Amino acid sequence: MTVPRSLLFVPGGRADMVAKAPRSSPDAIAVDLEDAVAADDKDTARPTAVGAVLDLPEDAGAVLVRVNPPGTPWFDDDVEAVGRTRAGVVLPKYEDPAQLRDLRDRAGERPVVVGIETARGVARARELLSEPGVLAGYFGAEDFIASVGGRRTPSSREVLFARSEVLLAARLGGVGALDQAVVNVRDAEFFRTDAGEGRDLGYDGKICIHPSQVTLAHEVFTPSEEDVAHARDVVEAGRAGVGVVNGEMVDDVHLRMAAAVLARAGVEA
Repeated sequence: MTVPRSLLFVPGGRADMVAKAPRSSPDAIAVDLEDAVAADDKDTARPTAVGAVLDLPEDAGAVLVRVNPPGTPWFDDDVEAVGRTRAGVVLPKYEDPAQLRDLRDRAGERPVVVGIETARGVARARELLSEPGVLAGYFGAEDFIASVGGRRTPSSREVLFARSEVLLAARLGGVGALDQAVVNVRDAEFFRTDAGEGRDLGYDGKICIHPSQVTLAHEVFTPSEEDVAHARDVVEAGRAGVGVVNGEMVDDVHLRMAAAVLARAGVEA
């Protein structure tokens, strides 16, 4: 499984929504047993989620299940249930490397995406994301700001440090980085703006909580034709020993940035 541009969360207790999730063509689907399921419904949602995952067609793409956090009454049963499927695991509220090791012991070798979404998690992000067995980490802005007693604003300035720290930790750990969710599912332009800011920071993709956000995430996190053409010009200039492309200096850092663009676009240099 590769790091997704879009990770679409769908409620684990809604088999109908899980079945429809592939229609929006997300890179990965996360069937959610945590935030999308009320405490009183956890035990009934679990078999529903497992059945829905097993019913997905082979071409549905990458599928994961977000279990409840370690230490909750539902964690053990959630992990056991995921073991009956081929799905990967989303581990939320990740705060201690021992939690990932325990999950690995129980769930075996399957893709794991971890949530860095608390004050303790952000403080230990570099340690947490350097632990073997992580495909990607996501930054959970809503839970993080609640854990520090702050308030969310449209600017996201209040989470800029934490958002940047998670990205840096992911890069140092050599894992993928998925940007914060946009809870206003009806404002496409706001999603584009927020996703663009995440992309500018260096994120690989975005958490999506509505199917309409998937296309937008792909739009932002897939290099445009112009981006690819410029990257190729930079690479060619480097090969030819040319120091300027379109009036801009080309040196080693620009060559590495161009190579990264081509890699994201899935084309050869």
